[in-house]
Amino acid sequence: MPKPHPKEFRDDVVAVARRGDAPVAQVAKDFGISESCLRNWLHAADVDAGARPGVTVGEAAELKQLRRRNRLLEQENEILRRAAAYLAQGSPPKMMFPLVLELAADRVPVAVTCRVLGFSKQAFFKWRAAPVSQRDWDDAHLTNAAIDAHRDDPEFGYRLIADEVRDAGLPASDRRIWRLCSQQGLWSVFAKKRGLNRKSGPPVHDDLIQRVFTAPDVDKVWLTDITEHWTGEGKLYLCAIKDVCSNRIVGYSISDRMKSSLAVAALRMAIQRREPAGTIVHSDRGSQFRSRKFVHTLRVNGLRGSMGRVGACGDNAAMESFFALLQKNVLNRRRWATRDELRLAIVTWIERTYHRRRRQDALGGLTPIEYEAILKSQVAQAA
Repeated sequence: MPKPHPKEFRDDVVAVARRGDAPVAQVAKDFGISESCLRNWLHAADVDAGARPGVTVGEAAELKQLRRRNRLLEQENEILRRAAAYLAQGSPPKMMFPLVLELAADRVPVAVTCRVLGFSKQAFFKWRAAPVSQRDWDDAHLTNAAIDAHRDDPEFGYRLIADEVRDAGLPASDRRIWRLCSQQGLWSVFAKKRGLNRKSGPPVHDDLIQRVFTAPDVDKVWLTDITEHWTGEGKLYLCAIKDVCSNRIVGYSISDRMKSSLAVAALRMAIQRREPAGTIVHSDRGSQFRSRKFVHTLRVNGLRGSMGRVGACGDNAAMESFFALLQKNVLNRRRWATRDELRLAIVTWIERTYHRRRRQDALGGLTPIEYEAILKSQVAQAA
């Protein structure tokens, strides 16, 4: 079964087809998809826009959410019923964790049970891994009470949180509450900011490529970076991921804000398209590539991060050369009135011109698509 195309890619192709510069068949060919697939996307877009009858994507998502909510309510009712029976025993248990195990065996998620019964998942899993002391158990209750107090009043420091905890019937000293608040990072929103004027820490990843912008095969080394350009509506940001071997842009994302989600979206598009394993993803030390979400996405997909030095453009020169080419052929060609106008121009140039028409000397006079097709045929013949 072929892999589904990313939503951002589908929306861009539909927008290009609706613009009417070329027939649907030609647009489909330019973007490397079948004509029937593009017509299905256009039909779905018309349904979402209300131009045709049918179930929209939003309605389908809402129905799915309602079913999920109904299933969750059934689980919560079952948890409360079982908890009432559990507590009605002659000798009430000191802990409810055994009930969590019983419900988990009946396919009730642990997270739901812990939330309904009013304690943290962390406390449950720690108990399951090893017996806990009474002090640890008391600390867990105090921590939950402190979190609740801080959630209700974020301006509270540890002393006021300690007062709230004691008012709730949980005796504890100020020092003990301070220790628990420190472990959980529960600080007053008016507290002095920590970490200001400190030197930047070490990079998240080592430099694994050392300016060697070559690879023996596709999906061995990827480069990524972010560029920006002004429009009449403000800036537009592009995060692109380039395969070193074929020079193909394997993933990209475009947005009006330069957040970590921009880099994560481009990486997810590349992963969805290529399904890599052990690929090196090299970037600069921008905050988007140092973010927890980006590093987590690398780790869970088996990718290896790599970073150049601070202020050393040459450490990512091959990616900078692509952005220079984009600047020359698209961004600087004229003034762009709207972000959507520039967005469509960028994706059209990448998919139609750069991938399928622009021949590169480094690839032996081939386009990136042609070069990858030859590599695949050689691998198939060798097998």
